[in-house]
Amino acid sequence: MACARVPLDEQQVTEPGPLGKERTLPALHPERKEERYFVPYKPPPADGSPAEVEEFLEHAKFITEDLEWLLALPHDKFWCQVVFDESLQRCLDSYLHHAPRGLDLTALPSSPAVADMQRSIHRVVFLTFLRMATHKESKEHFLTPAVFGEIIYDNFLFDIPKILDLCVLFGKGNSRLLHKMIENIFIQQPSYYSDLDETVPTVLQVFDTILEKCGLQCEGATAMGPMKLNAHRQPTAMTMSQQELVDIILYLCDSTTTIHAFQDIFPAACSSFHSHGFVSRLASFYEAAVPDLEKAVRKRNFDDKALQEDLWKRLSHSCRKMVETAHLLLHHTCLQPILEGQENMQTFADELLQHFTSLLPEKSCFTWFLPEPAALLSDETRTSYLLQGVESAWDSVGRRKPQSRTKSKASSLVPSSQEGADGGESVRGAEAMLDVPQKGNNGAVCPVSGAELESLLSCIRDLLPDLGEGFLLACLQEYGYNSELVINNILEDRLTPSLDKLDRAMPRPVKEELPSVLSNRSNVFDDDEFDVFRRDQVDMSRIWKGRRKGESTREMLNDKQHIAEQRARYKAYETVVDEVVIEPGETAATYGLDDYDDEYDDTYDMNQVGANDLDRDSFLNRRPFTVPQVLRKGNKAEDEESDNDEEEETLQNNAHRDQFVQDPAVLREKAEARRAAMQQRRSFRPEHPSNVVGRPKGQGQATETLLDRRRKETNKSRVGNHNRRTMADRKRNKGMIPS
Repeated sequence: MACARVPLDEQQVTEPGPLGKERTLPALHPERKEERYFVPYKPPPADGSPAEVEEFLEHAKFITEDLEWLLALPHDKFWCQVVFDESLQRCLDSYLHHAPRGLDLTALPSSPAVADMQRSIHRVVFLTFLRMATHKESKEHFLTPAVFGEIIYDNFLFDIPKILDLCVLFGKGNSRLLHKMIENIFIQQPSYYSDLDETVPTVLQVFDTILEKCGLQCEGATAMGPMKLNAHRQPTAMTMSQQELVDIILYLCDSTTTIHAFQDIFPAACSSFHSHGFVSRLASFYEAAVPDLEKAVRKRNFDDKALQEDLWKRLSHSCRKMVETAHLLLHHTCLQPILEGQENMQTFADELLQHFTSLLPEKSCFTWFLPEPAALLSDETRTSYLLQGVESAWDSVGRRKPQSRTKSKASSLVPSSQEGADGGESVRGAEAMLDVPQKGNNGAVCPVSGAELESLLSCIRDLLPDLGEGFLLACLQEYGYNSELVINNILEDRLTPSLDKLDRAMPRPVKEELPSVLSNRSNVFDDDEFDVFRRDQVDMSRIWKGRRKGESTREMLNDKQHIAEQRARYKAYETVVDEVVIEPGETAATYGLDDYDDEYDDTYDMNQVGANDLDRDSFLNRRPFTVPQVLRKGNKAEDEESDNDEEEETLQNNAHRDQFVQDPAVLREKAEARRAAMQQRRSFRPEHPSNVVGRPKGQGQATETLLDRRRKETNKSRVGNHNRRTMADRKRNKGMIPS
């Protein structure tokens, strides 16, 4: 196979020939092409009949499978097929010609199968063109840039009409990637710039053709030759047939949308359009054709109101695209050099003023084409003249002047939507069908879900099948999950050093499966008869909701089944034997009985069992052990003598008696003694008796009386009704109130 680090156009391959002998051929040779026929594309059926839908799905499936096979080929085989297979080019061209555009999708059948198949074809066609526009896929697989430019130009792999169709079909959602594609084509083959210059007059001829069909004559640069008096008068928009009006509006809508998409994606083309006076020609066409077309769509009688609404929507969309195209041209050719501070800024400012001045006569479009440029321009006289022209234009067309307009900002000429041109409806067409998740054009880091990540990986691997998923995951993480940025940096070999050191065939890391939650759970219901997590079958007859069917309270009470279940347990206790006859030669142990001694057990009478045991109860520990009187044996005299001895001992040890109720007077005396001792230890001074009565009125009061009265006034809150609970608790704690 091909040698590493050698461009494909210089490689030689050795492979067996027709007779079995090996031969050496260039890597790009017609005989290396695979024999495969690519069928042309057919658009989805309009009426959506089952037979036509089935035919479309089968036809589209062939195209999708063939293009996926093509994308999976190695680098050399891919280019052999692209360069030398004419059926492939016919298939791709047919899709660019017949694929539904933006507003055409609303008329397609609503079948999900048709929409999915159309989306699949759209995706693989875009990936095929993207790979065709890439001359370097990796360090080992690449073409010499000059040879690449010759291949795509001489074999008509790309031309200006194809590039225009690519922009309008795939620009929405893939603008950055498509911009890199077209920029690489124009850089590697500068001849496309001359082709573009030759194409612009053809684009301008589109507007002249529409004016001619509408019976209008444009002034200035677009004016046709003088009309003869006896010449046949062309029909106008009001008098032409309905089908001709429909064709003209569809033609205008497709042309304006395509031109705007191309200039928006590839701004370098604006200079070619600007050199042919495209802004003034576009303004003249707008002034001449748009009012008549709007009047025809509004006032003509249409049998199908849906058709009338669709035409009005397309015409409004066309007007908006013309306005945005004019803004793009003025921004990139005149305003951008001024904002960037390039040399000869005054020249660009004068040119911008000249454009604005030339647009003043076009009242209908002037209000949309011309933002306020006052702060950007230095010629105050011409600027004020232009501002007065803006005011006059708004008044002449009967439109309300905007409350705020952009002043002295770079965004003053950035493309903006025409207010109310399409009723606020956002136009979303075939160019937005490629289902590639985009997370912003600034490469910001955005977390993505699992499905989005798989979609990003699939999109990149379809274009670069030699790379491993592990390497692609690292690239996506590094570049904020922006697939366009990843593809661009890989193709241009501008990866960061950390990514460049990785193995490009690195597989995706294996994700360890977490242990099941059910295997680690611990529950009281584990392994029971209703554990559905561990049992495949459960007795459903034992599970019901609410009262069982046919069950009543009387039947439930009459059910004695539980008694029968317990009968066997209690049978063991129903046989009671008072005497067991022991046969000669047998012992009590034979019947499970202990030897029985019928002698009287007088152990308790002779010994004080437990008398000296230490007990936890201190009350029992300090009392001597006493045999109950009913168990005593002996004479009454001995009992009386022992009682007298006990009484004498009790009198001697009166201080240690355990009385049940003590004398309250004795308790009060003891408490008073304790209180006096405590006050003496704390040097307590008894409270001075207060005298607040004093002398009779008129005789004056002693100083002590005044002090007592003041003290009473200050401390009266401590007595009375304020301390009832406190004093009650105090009495209860001292035993004065039974609890």
